[in-house]
Amino acid sequence: MEILDELSAKAKENPRLRCNLDMRNSAEDQSQRMLNALEPGTVMPIHRHKTTSETCICIRGHFEEYFYDDKGNLTDTIDMVQEGVVLNIEKGQWHSLKCLESGTVLFEAKDGPYEPLQDCDILSVQP
Repeated sequence: MEILDELSAKAKENPRLRCNLDMRNSAEDQSQRMLNALEPGTVMPIHRHKTTSETCICIRGHFEEYFYDDKGNLTDTIDMVQEGVVLNIEKGQWHSLKCLESGTVLFEAKDGPYEPLQDCDILSVQP
């Protein structure tokens, strides 16, 4: 668990309150596999990935994953805990999350190389 503790310590020091560790075999590996350490208060905008699905597993801690329709209406909430569900988010699905416990670490995998989110992939919802 030392690697998880180190990653969580870095997340606490990061202004974004999160830190990831690349789990690929090499830079030539065109998949995305990473550990993400999250701290309560990290901001994760509602977003989508148009070209890939996303698989998430809670390794440690607790977070909730939220799903939305195209208008920003909450459609589902999945409680993610250690030894809980393996969550597959379909490509194009609007989603976000909220970290509920300090020291939370999740495993995340996506198809293909990293692509930064475009403005059209972030859903701006007005209260």
